[in-house]
Amino acid sequence: MKTIVYVDGFNLYYGAVKGTPYRWLNLARMCALLLPHDHIHQIKYFTALVNPRPHDLDQRVRQETYLRALATIPNLSVALGYFLTHEVTMPLAGGKGGYATVIKTEEKGSDVNIATHLLVDGFKNSFELAVVVSNDSDLLLPIRFVVEELGKPVGLLNPQKHPSVELSKYATFIKHVRANVLATSQFPPMLTDANDTFSKPTTW
Repeated sequence: MKTIVYVDGFNLYYGAVKGTPYRWLNLARMCALLLPHDHIHQIKYFTALVNPRPHDLDQRVRQETYLRALATIPNLSVALGYFLTHEVTMPLAGGKGGYATVIKTEEKGSDVNIATHLLVDGFKNSFELAVVVSNDSDLLLPIRFVVEELGKPVGLLNPQKHPSVELSKYATFIKHVRANVLATSQFPPMLTDANDTFSKPTTW
């Protein structure tokens, strides 16, 4: 089936990739392994550029290097949201009273971008099958609309341990993004694009 895959970058990262040696992830290879009987027409990757923290000033450089690696996949596009950083006052843990002012960073835009692309592509009949790589229940309404109103199947590749109960009600199928698939879906350490040869970050 003609398939478009919508990847929630942060949900995938925090659900399956963080803390593993599999961050140099080739999404095309991962999709081919998990969807072997479907024609992957397009992969859409949704993320936001991070703001490096004082203790990790190379964080943005590593992310941009990974986005450069993804750009070597011919049928992949990247849609960027943004980060909103602000100070908030929150109660201290432990029930001892008192408050602390902390810096809170929230990623904004990816959910709306995924929902918009999914709905527009569905209306334009751009896919026969949509596959969402996420376990975020905020995507319930657009997935439900595509399934019930447009009559198109939507599968889930779940990067987290347990699938969302809400999304499970409308997903045509659910597959778990397992460690063995991630391990088999790594870019080679060295890649070449139109600009030059570049390598996997030495630390992550």
